[in-house]
Amino acid sequence: MKLQDVLLLSSRIRCSKGKVVWLQTSQMAGGATAPPADLMDTVPGYEGMGTGGKDLPPPYHGLPEPQVPTPNQPNRDWQIPSISEEVAQEAFMEYASSKCCYSKKPAKEMYFTDLQSHNTYRYRLETFTESRSTEWASEPYRGQVVDGYMGVAPGPWDIAVSSPAMFQNNRKEVPIPHTSSVKGCHACLGLGRSACPKCVTSGMMQCWVCRGAGRRVSDDRCSHCNGIGRVRCTSCSGAGSETCKTCQGKGKLLCFIKLIVKWKNNVHESVVDKQSGLPTEHISKVTGEIVFSDMQYLVYPVVGFPDNAINQASARAVREHQVQFSSTCRILQQKQTIELIPVTRVHYSWKGKTHIYFVYGAEHRVFTEGYPAKCCCCLLL
Repeated sequence: MKLQDVLLLSSRIRCSKGKVVWLQTSQMAGGATAPPADLMDTVPGYEGMGTGGKDLPPPYHGLPEPQVPTPNQPNRDWQIPSISEEVAQEAFMEYASSKCCYSKKPAKEMYFTDLQSHNTYRYRLETFTESRSTEWASEPYRGQVVDGYMGVAPGPWDIAVSSPAMFQNNRKEVPIPHTSSVKGCHACLGLGRSACPKCVTSGMMQCWVCRGAGRRVSDDRCSHCNGIGRVRCTSCSGAGSETCKTCQGKGKLLCFIKLIVKWKNNVHESVVDKQSGLPTEHISKVTGEIVFSDMQYLVYPVVGFPDNAINQASARAVREHQVQFSSTCRILQQKQTIELIPVTRVHYSWKGKTHIYFVYGAEHRVFTEGYPAKCCCCLLL
């Protein structure tokens, strides 16, 4: 059998335990990262892995009892006074200046009728978790050490992997010791070369000038292909094959089980709605003053906070995170904070009409549903 025939055959089929399986076009083009799982050796402890990719639950060693936190300074007045008229007017001026179609006259000419403090709290729970999964992987075999028969492969949670900085998402991939073996490349059947997908081993392709006719529109012989209608393949330079992308021409693969470790910071936020009229979704975009912070391996729900809605939000969030993450991944650290967000509802009058806007957050952001002086282009929207 000629090499071109073998390459053509290798691009269409693979052998699997005596069976002939036709490959799909997508498999021919891309190439898998490792041979199919049914071609892999059985590794003790990883028998039911299959193709892998699923998160593996960590071993259960019991959960320690967290310390009960109590917000310090229990007698403190947890209120921030409303902002001054000067600060409210300056924030409104900056807001109007940021809008190309808003006139600054209301901000300059208005007079205040009332400033109301509607300070609110934001509770935030962060649970930093580590999850682990395994899958088969491969790389071209260049004489690396093969350790598949040198010992027993450790379990996925028995492998020491250094953790990154706390509360920052990260990912690492680590080869599992004593799982590697050498296999013939499944993509090229060990040949090191694969059929050119453009010419399919012929080394020739249709002439783009005459579109395979051999002649031009004027019925003259095509000078580009000398009337043949075909030219040398530009992809493989006429060879009919190209270096296998999976094994990079080596014909063999070092196959092993790869451990994938993911660290994720899972965040829950809850805002106490003081019914001020300011949509609560705006609160998540600003900062305030942190009045309580607690960080432990496992935190205990906040108790004794002056606003009972925060106590309830904390109990609900801690319970939900423990149920969600304790059985599927390892909790490394938890952190909870209570933040006091300043919110001032401003009532003002301009041209005999009363209007309202909000100044909120340490950044003094402004929100209003109806600015009284817009140009025509805004009114048409």
